[in-house]
Amino acid sequence: MRIAFISRIISRPLDFRPKFRSVFFYSSRPERHQNQKRLQEEEGAPNSNSSIGSPCRVQKLIASQTDPLLAKEIFDYASNQPNFRHSYSCYLILILKLGRSKYFSLIDHLLVRLKSQAYTVTPTLFSHLIKLYAEANLPDRALKTFYTMMEFNCKPSVKHLNRILEFLVSHRSYVRPAFDLFRNAHRYGVEPNTKSYNVLMRAFCFCGNISIAYQLFNEMFKRDVVPDVESYRILMQGLCRKSQVNGAVDLLEDMLNKGFVPDTLSYTTLLNSLCRKKKLREAYKLLCRMKVKGCNPDIVHYNTVILGFCREGRAMDACKVLEDMASNGCLPNLVSYRTLVNGLCDQGMLDEAKNYTEEMISKGFSPHFSVIHALVKAFCNVGRVEEACGVVGEALKLGESPHVDTWMTIIPRICETDETERMGEVLEELLKIEIKRHTRIVEAGVALEDYLIRKIGARPRRS
Repeated sequence: MRIAFISRIISRPLDFRPKFRSVFFYSSRPERHQNQKRLQEEEGAPNSNSSIGSPCRVQKLIASQTDPLLAKEIFDYASNQPNFRHSYSCYLILILKLGRSKYFSLIDHLLVRLKSQAYTVTPTLFSHLIKLYAEANLPDRALKTFYTMMEFNCKPSVKHLNRILEFLVSHRSYVRPAFDLFRNAHRYGVEPNTKSYNVLMRAFCFCGNISIAYQLFNEMFKRDVVPDVESYRILMQGLCRKSQVNGAVDLLEDMLNKGFVPDTLSYTTLLNSLCRKKKLREAYKLLCRMKVKGCNPDIVHYNTVILGFCREGRAMDACKVLEDMASNGCLPNLVSYRTLVNGLCDQGMLDEAKNYTEEMISKGFSPHFSVIHALVKAFCNVGRVEEACGVVGEALKLGESPHVDTWMTIIPRICETDETERMGEVLEELLKIEIKRHTRIVEAGVALEDYLIRKIGARPRRS
């Protein structure tokens, strides 16, 4: 019954355009020309001895099937016809269909048939296979594909090597097999390039094997492989992860001496590491050198240094960094002001913190709830409750909702103050502002309840 069904499908007339031609766009230009030439020969050479028509007709029929297993059955049915030989393109189409549906055992059978029938196999097939195995998370099959290419007298390219290396090192347990493949690649006529070295260097840096990564880096110069900016950055990041920031700085100097222009990510890595190691003077000097060395510092670089100074209790130095930004064509953002205000509050420099908050608002930034909370908490801690209420009121006017922790900080201070009448007026002024559901003042209701009870209890009793 199944064979009769397939026979009826094959006997139908074809009135559609073939969908398989898209595979040619994955090929290199010479290879695409070779495939198209082969296709033209197949289209012009129908098999008169076969009842199912030409290989081109069967190829179109297989390409039109949405069910890969049905396509495979049509392929097998045609194969059993006398004097019939499938086109190479038909094999490629069917392998792609089966691979996308993860029928990999069937792909193995097709590869055996390709080899036994002496087809000329192109590198495109193996590129697709590596991609399919990577998508299916099958590192062993991807690695095997590299060696399978040699069985078809198809020389692997460095692109095949790099694609397999990238996939293998994404699995930590396959870093060593990837390294072995990298070392033996020249035996198969493939010379690793800069990208190959970068892939392995990054993998060993992530694994913490800086020494091997350094060996690979030095080996590049011996083998006349030119490192690029990414090569330096990978090694610098690895050194910084190991807290070897001095080595990373030396590598930057070597990079500059050799005429490379470090990218922004390289500087970000170094600045962050210097700040964490509390080498803030070196970080600031590096920030100032960036523009001279051909890389304009951006907001990330400035914010990194501002955060470094604030963490070490040097908020005034952080203010200087923020003031320098405009002269270098970079404007502070919300993160810049938020970090600086928090740093100033931590050092008790409340007037300066308030001034920067007002500057932030004047430049169109809405006050972040963390900025509001830092100011309110700092003012409350030094007994300046009225100013804390002013901060909350201003935030509410701007449509910003203070965090519940902010309410829980300020409400008890209002209720505990000796100037109950004055603080009551302040609180009433706050409550005149429209309170919405997202204002979250309700969560501070316990303190409000205590305040109201005290207020009622303070009223004179009627006789």
